[in-house]
Amino acid sequence: MIRLFLKDLKVFLKDRRAILLTFLLPIALITLFALAYGGMGKSSSSRSISLLLSDLDSSDASRAVIRDLDSVDALNLRLCDSAEGLNLVKHGDYPALLILHAGFEDSLLEGKALPAELLYDELREMEVGLLQPLIISKLFSSFGKDMISERIEDYLKKKFPNLDPAMREKILKDALSDNEMAASESGTSALKLSPVQGEREDENSPGLVQAVAGTAIMMLLFSVAGLGSSLLEEKESGTIARLLLAPLSGSSILYGKMLSAYFISIIQLLAMFLFSNLVFGLNLSTNIPALILMIAATAFAVSSFGIFLAAISKTRQQAQGLSTLIILIMSAIGGSMIPLFIMPPIMQKVAYFSVNYWSIQGFYDIFWRNLPFTDILPRIVVLTGIGLLMTLLSIRLFRKNILKLI
Repeated sequence: MIRLFLKDLKVFLKDRRAILLTFLLPIALITLFALAYGGMGKSSSSRSISLLLSDLDSSDASRAVIRDLDSVDALNLRLCDSAEGLNLVKHGDYPALLILHAGFEDSLLEGKALPAELLYDELREMEVGLLQPLIISKLFSSFGKDMISERIEDYLKKKFPNLDPAMREKILKDALSDNEMAASESGTSALKLSPVQGEREDENSPGLVQAVAGTAIMMLLFSVAGLGSSLLEEKESGTIARLLLAPLSGSSILYGKMLSAYFISIIQLLAMFLFSNLVFGLNLSTNIPALILMIAATAFAVSSFGIFLAAISKTRQQAQGLSTLIILIMSAIGGSMIPLFIMPPIMQKVAYFSVNYWSIQGFYDIFWRNLPFTDILPRIVVLTGIGLLMTLLSIRLFRKNILKLI
């Protein structure tokens, strides 16, 4: 029994791929998930939240509210005009826009419903839920109370100059209490919430978009990585050597493999979207031209990446271990496993280095945000650029790591 144990242990230690998957992969994923969920010894309450604010009242009261909000450490406040802010929220760059409409100060002093509106992205309701009580607590600021107090005190001094100070203090206190109660009953504390997407027919659920796009890209990466690894299998079996005896160049062999991977990627994406349409009601007709180009660009980037993973490996075992590690890490940071909006800002920036990010966000722009084609085009261009870069690198590495070793 001991000899069998030692034999198996020796075999395991000689298998670098097994060691990699056993130790490095779990450590890498634990680190990524800990960072994504705000770990590393920090509580979720320490995370900062971004907020856009448009001041259309430009009064002392509105400026006091801005100062109060800006003093909150956990809040990143940015002032902008309402049109710019609405555009940023629609594109998913910020979770919400707070608009202090004209008449804010007058409504505050009169105890009426405040003309304050929070336009938000429903996709980021978690952040909006944290913002709402914070904003409401600052709307009826100390400025409003001080001004009301001054006005009541001036009135009492003019009308009742000989009033007992203790009585004046009691009247002032009761008046402020009544004003706050009237303000609350009239809706001062009820901040108007308005989703930027508005009410739409055939609206795709953001959860459905995340499930479909995130899973589709991750599984597609695994599929094309398997297709890419078949290159190394053909090299080991001698198939490529026999093909080179025919009137075929090494580049033609690679291009043929890339073309098959690209075609299969398109078919796989179409199948997953059609399944989601038939079973879960995903509306595919929101922007058909953008959807077609996004599928084509995604398939190109993913298939090129799968061939690249095979090109950097010298054996099929290396390709399998390396592809598993890279694809899981890319999927974790790119939004396939964890929605990006719940990740801390630093992780959202790191996501730019993954194929998953550009593709998933592109499908969000199509299915959820309903952005025009011109706003979706930059993501298509980035995916196409990734595909071209991976193709050029794959050609060079294919000649170096595969053809020269035959």
